[in-house]
Amino acid sequence: MKLAVSGKGGVGKTTVAGTLARILAARGMRVFAIDADPDANLASAVGMAPEAAAAITPISDMTDLIKERTGAEPGAVAPVYKMNPRVDDIPARMSVPAHGVSLLKLGTVKKGGAGCICPESALLRALVSHLLLAEKEVVIVDMEAGLEHLGRATARGVDVMLVVVEPGRRSLQTAAAISRLSADIGIGRVALVVNKVTGDDAGFCEELAREYDVLGCLPFDEDVRLADLKEQAPYDAAPAYAAAVARILDRLETSESKD
Repeated sequence: MKLAVSGKGGVGKTTVAGTLARILAARGMRVFAIDADPDANLASAVGMAPEAAAAITPISDMTDLIKERTGAEPGAVAPVYKMNPRVDDIPARMSVPAHGVSLLKLGTVKKGGAGCICPESALLRALVSHLLLAEKEVVIVDMEAGLEHLGRATARGVDVMLVVVEPGRRSLQTAAAISRLSADIGIGRVALVVNKVTGDDAGFCEELAREYDVLGCLPFDEDVRLADLKEQAPYDAAPAYAAAVARILDRLETSESKD
């Protein structure tokens, strides 16, 4: 299974992605968790200790690796470089293990201007493409809303774009935008998970399900909020929440197997 998880900032996208990774690892699967969000917090959501998470070097900051694989110095003006650099050894070499999950932090391409194409971007796109198209393991990509590291060729490796929303119209606007972007690059299925649901939101979830493919609604859980404050994984600190995410995963696996 190859999942890309997206959503507007603050809705709990990374919390869902990290919990999914831990559940799948606990079920005996080899899991790559890819942090493709510039606001990188996936390591904490997976349960890595704060000092270990802070020590991870993003791939985009590995200047020697980028130069070796692309043939160009990162940040160079108008460089000539390889558009399809070798990346097949990077997941095993550069990933950091945590609770059965192999974590890769992509980092942010430091662009000199909008639309810049650079060696860092070429390496990151090639790496994501390899993980989604060539690796046999489960891959969960914690995206930003712009789908920065996905292109048309890479998109065919994504089984489901999972969009996390919270009750509110702004989240729905983001979900609609991500759905359009996903369709534009050829992702076949976009499914929603509604997070932070309270008793007053039942009508919202029902209304949403009439328009979107909704896998389920996750309740607001104080243990999740406390886990975030303590930099703990919800999988460890919020068992009721983790169980609710597991039920959503079960529905997802069931629906994918039918397809």
